[in-house]
Amino acid sequence: MSIDYRGETFAGYNKPKRTPDHPKKSHAVLAKEGKTIKLIRFGEQGAKTAGKPKEGESDKMKKKRASFKARHGKNIKKGKLSAAYWADKEKW
Repeated sequence: MSIDYRGETFAGYNKPKRTPDHPKKSHAVLAKEGKTIKLIRFGEQGAKTAGKPKEGESDKMKKKRASFKARHGKNIKKGKLSAAYWADKEKW
């Protein structure tokens, strides 16, 4: 089930995709919560900190990850209609 929205194709609602051709943002998601649908772009293009925690991760990287979650915790809690929620889920 693919969804066309404003000229972009998404695999479905709440399914993030990479956007390598976008000038600033690395990912996009067509978020749906209840009846509200919103196109959300998130993530810095070319960021080196993206990805899930890896085994043997350096202390510096662990601190970066913790800082992001502490700094954006309030916005992450807002749910699926916030860019911070998706950045936390996909990139951090």
